Amino acid sequence: MLPYLQNLLRMTRGDFTLAPRLAVYYVTMQCNLNCAYCEDFGARRNHQVTPTPRLEDAKRILRVIRSGVDRLWLTGGEPLLVSHLAELLAYARNELKFREISLITNGVLLFRKPTTEITEDTEKSRLKTSVDSVFSVVKHVDRLIVSLDSLEPQTLNQVSVPDAYANTVIENVRAAATLQKEHHFKLILNAVITPETLPGLDALLAFCAENHIRISFSPQSVNNLPRYELVTSAEYRAFIEKLVALKKQGAPILGSLSYFKMLLDQTPYECYPTLIPRILPDGWLTYPCRPMEKAGGEQGGRAVNLLNVQSWDEAWRMAAKTYGDAPTSCVSCFQQCYAEPSLMQAHPFEYLTEKFRGMDPGTYAPG
Repeated sequence: MLPYLQNLLRMTRGDFTLAPRLAVYYVTMQCNLNCAYCEDFGARRNHQVTPTPRLEDAKRILRVIRSGVDRLWLTGGEPLLVSHLAELLAYARNELKFREISLITNGVLLFRKPTTEITEDTEKSRLKTSVDSVFSVVKHVDRLIVSLDSLEPQTLNQVSVPDAYANTVIENVRAAATLQKEHHFKLILNAVITPETLPGLDALLAFCAENHIRISFSPQSVNNLPRYELVTSAEYRAFIEKLVALKKQGAPILGSLSYFKMLLDQTPYECYPTLIPRILPDGWLTYPCRPMEKAGGEQGGRAVNLLNVQSWDEAWRMAAKTYGDAPTSCVSCFQQCYAEPSLMQAHPFEYLTEKFRGMDPGTYAPG
């Protein structure tokens, strides 16, 4: 709560380069899927992306992050492809003492199945290895976020998960949901709304209610804007309105009312990108945000590598010196990972209301 209040004070002084609420670290850019809506990663791009770092380098990067930020998101690519992920999570939790740790995954590898025939004398050891893949993750996280856009294998095949894995992911989610109480984490689904997934989202909502899972929704983005076929669709608008009604009734739907209103009306908002800084696998800090870093130019980029500094404050000063204060007129990005924290920072009363409901939307940044 203190960083939130400190940022409010900064805003009253006209300083909109706000202190981070959390840091997002891409543990890898490698991925095992080819989601149609993903503009950054995918198996088709694995040969082009930054290599996954060694464990010791990843630990050093997390140490620098922790010197200035106490909430951590680990994402990818697909984090479960990283062989040392469990060890990195344990380090973040037990030694660095991050206040909150979230992991986002596509869910394919949550429960790894034996890849060779099981013989009678090796059955126990092989099954133990299979089960440990999920236990070694959930015991170190506060939130496990799984990307799942539909319960229909045919639809998943169109947008994200191949037929061979669709039922596996759904069953993995169902199994992970049963572990929440024992291992003290929250399971969240993040669904991307596309013209293909839209017809099946009611069924996904019912699945979450049945299995005690929270859910968030993000419209498919094309160059940081919602896909045109969605914003011109009466079915899309009706679904967002339904989410608002269900949320008001207490349904476990993540996303503030301000966020849903923005999706309905395409309302411009003041973006504060430094609330959620991104760090690439090899340590580069993208400043002030990933969209500006990708676009290149004078407003943003990769100014500093965390492997070359001793503290977060040092890195932040170097980045700000290179690219200046965060722009105050950027209203073109409608991605939830930037929109939601910015909206909540600008609306303290609604922020407190959402916290009272059990979730801090200022530190929820899927993707």
